[in-house]
Amino acid sequence: MTSIPPPRPEGPGGTPPDELTFTVPPGGRRTTPVRVGPEFRRDRLLPQLIRKAVLDDEGQQCVQVRLNAKDAANPAARALLDTEAGAALRLHRALGDTEYAALFPRIIGYELDTAEPFLLYDPPRGTSVERLHVMSATDQEHFTRDLLLAVYLMEGQGLVPRGVSPATVRWDGAGIQLWGLESVARTGQPRRPWGRSPFCPPEQRRGEGLADSRDAVWSTAQVLYQLVTGRPGPADRAPADLGEHRRLDQTLRDAFAPRAADRPTPAQVLDVVAPGAARRARLTVPADGTATDHEAFDEALRRKRQHASVTRPRRESAAEDGLGDGEVLCPYCLEAIRLDLTKLFVTDSRMQYKPLDLKGVNNPVRQHDVMRGAVQKCTADPDFPEHFIPVPYLMYGRPLTVAMVGQSSTGKSHLLTQMIAAITDGGLEPFGLKWQSVNPEQHAKFVRDRVQPLRNGEVLDHTAALGLEDFARFVESLLITDARGRVRPVAFFDLGGEDLVRTDAALRFLLGVDALVFVVDPALALPLPQLDHVRERWGVEVNPDGDLAFGTVLDRLPKNGGYLDVPAAMVLGKADLLRFQPPVDRWLDRPPATSLDPGLVREESRDVYALLRRYAGPAWLRPFDAIRRCTLHVASATGGQEDRGRYPAGAGPRRVVEPLLALLAMHGLIQVPGGAEASAVGEAPAFEWTPAEGTGAPEGAGRSGGAGAPGAAERGETQ
Repeated sequence: MTSIPPPRPEGPGGTPPDELTFTVPPGGRRTTPVRVGPEFRRDRLLPQLIRKAVLDDEGQQCVQVRLNAKDAANPAARALLDTEAGAALRLHRALGDTEYAALFPRIIGYELDTAEPFLLYDPPRGTSVERLHVMSATDQEHFTRDLLLAVYLMEGQGLVPRGVSPATVRWDGAGIQLWGLESVARTGQPRRPWGRSPFCPPEQRRGEGLADSRDAVWSTAQVLYQLVTGRPGPADRAPADLGEHRRLDQTLRDAFAPRAADRPTPAQVLDVVAPGAARRARLTVPADGTATDHEAFDEALRRKRQHASVTRPRRESAAEDGLGDGEVLCPYCLEAIRLDLTKLFVTDSRMQYKPLDLKGVNNPVRQHDVMRGAVQKCTADPDFPEHFIPVPYLMYGRPLTVAMVGQSSTGKSHLLTQMIAAITDGGLEPFGLKWQSVNPEQHAKFVRDRVQPLRNGEVLDHTAALGLEDFARFVESLLITDARGRVRPVAFFDLGGEDLVRTDAALRFLLGVDALVFVVDPALALPLPQLDHVRERWGVEVNPDGDLAFGTVLDRLPKNGGYLDVPAAMVLGKADLLRFQPPVDRWLDRPPATSLDPGLVREESRDVYALLRRYAGPAWLRPFDAIRRCTLHVASATGGQEDRGRYPAGAGPRRVVEPLLALLAMHGLIQVPGGAEASAVGEAPAFEWTPAEGTGAPEGAGRSGGAGAPGAAERGETQ
């Protein structure tokens, strides 16, 4: 980081300074007059701008890292600033009260969901190493220890600094400070090319494999070599003259190995340079305190597995829900309906319904195509407003009904819109599933009215109900073909559970629901200080009694053996509000899934359960406690919060399809190791099988190993 010009004083005539409002760690808001200096690019290849500033409410000097409005319109530029903020906040949270905090920039504020997002830091310490020419042997020893300590501490937080170079490391004569946090990757994420040779390791330069803390060991070794010799080393091997520099040769020869697997870990090198330093640092950094909450999750799963034998098979026919052969529930009036070729309609050029007569359509291919675009008028309830059902919805047996549950302010509409959009973008194809619209015309309208405006940054209105029964709003339906060629309609509903009334239609609808998605609003559930300004802006308060809609729906469904049978997913929605909060940051940053690993699903569930248990309380976990097969997820429909009625960089969904993948696996539409049960509760080890009171031993009791072996999450291991 180069030197930064000072802030400008007040202008002629006493021009008042600008004003900044930002979030301070660990939470709360601060508004202050600010004076800023000239700005320049921190790195000519990166979009971030940097300038000195003085916060005039306290006369506090700082530096501001920001994006101008043009660069901020680019999601990739915003992602870099988010990465930097996430790393700085995680390090601040873990090390803020320790002696090691000085190794990193100290963040004092941030504002990211705005047209020109920014971060504020304490002024940097020392001088950039790229500007140093001479360093004593003693200083080199301290420099090496500090840089390895920084890399080691970041490894402990699951972070890999990909940008370690003379330009990002500063030295003040007593210690180092490591900048360049926009380069950070999470351990185990796919490598992407980053950095300049020779400081980026060969695998990183090529974008091969997964990020590893030993990547930063290579970078550290290259920085030290240049500091000692005054010249850069080779980009793909150890320097030929390394043996002439005894100290470097003794400590870092293996650090120049072209492959990460052949390099020492940060702890191993640190123990050579400064014996005992790694252990002292490990003991100083406090534990995250989630062990008790994780144990509670594991115990809850154990109890659920013991009730496996009393769970009835998944419903396959409409008759099990009181419907006759060939009948399905109309998604609008919720009355029974069957295909009737005398009640079919199609739209004309003026988009008006006209009757369809199939007598003149003899070609089977042509007939199928016409039927796919046709609708049937539903007359099951003469008092209900006129409505039409797409014919394919009535042709493939019992639809799989997915219902979103939550209060009206939870963001269900945005989440469901992005979930359906992800499907139509091919999000199910890696899992062997294909989709078709049930009705091309209705689907095109859904895309035009919902998907495109949201992706363009517009805030959607609440989903409108068709008529009298406001508790169940039909949103969209698709035809899903699984890997075995079976076609099934999947219908999506938005439930305003707080409006449920005790009517036969409501009860019949709930009994026919195949999957529930409970959407948790973090502003209502989590009393975290960083959400206070969101609650103030939205005019809401933390509700320790949970979401009323959850309880209303759960109370209407019958239990079987102590648990509800319907598969469910709990989604911590609007997760962008918590994108820097562990464990949300870990999961929200993951790339889209291309395979379904039941172990990872349970690991995410375990982390989200622990977060809700610690901060929200038992009322918010009621769906998980009441439903035997229930997974937990984080998701963001928009990727950020609105600013003046729009999403500044458009709405970028994150992990919106993962909850649906888990539900489809629980219904057997996606095949996973261990079968449908493994997606939610896993298979228990033999010693865990204890028959529930009044039941026999579950089928397969006594097995061990193979598909019945416990997953990583069950053993308490992490990946």
